[in-house]
Amino acid sequence: MKRYDQDYFDRWYRDPAHRIGSRGDLARAVALAVAMTEGVLGRSVRSVLDVGAGEGRWQPVLRRLRPGSRYVGVEPSAWAVDRWGRQRGLIRGDLDSLADLGLDGPFDLVVCADVLHYLPTPALRRGLLALAPFVEGLAWCPTFTAGDAIDGDHEGFQRRRAATYRAAFREAGLVPLGMHGWIPRGRLGDLAELERPGAAQG
Repeated sequence: MKRYDQDYFDRWYRDPAHRIGSRGDLARAVALAVAMTEGVLGRSVRSVLDVGAGEGRWQPVLRRLRPGSRYVGVEPSAWAVDRWGRQRGLIRGDLDSLADLGLDGPFDLVVCADVLHYLPTPALRRGLLALAPFVEGLAWCPTFTAGDAIDGDHEGFQRRRAATYRAAFREAGLVPLGMHGWIPRGRLGDLAELERPGAAQG
């Protein structure tokens, strides 16, 4: 069974031979997700929920980008929460426990990065149904399929078709904006016609 302990985070975040993504990559990801959310909401991001937050690496980047915003990171790793919880606003939990954590939602931006492709399909569907009620503006969920060439941790990777993910997001009431962004179906009316999913095909 995979252990999300200090060795795991050191390997994938800090070991030059294995680490995935640079600080610049992280900064661009945060900026992209924030910009997409603000485009949907028409205002600055004020709250972020990060599910599967790891060490909470988004928190310091977000603090610099949107100093007044509120960040909550949910992470199942006891080591990560013990080490970074107080400093970066992490609490112990996962997708299945979201409804029981007493979170003050919904949140403008909900992040669930590099999590869904490690979940068995029943857990994927259940997790997205649990996540969706917390999404006010945008869910940013980088997820990779059987058709993608991926780097990094392959242990437990679920080789699913893109259609399986689309169906699970659709079941949870989330529609795609592209670039790993998903919005609640009820927000479609806030978008101009050519901003909406499938606009390029119309």
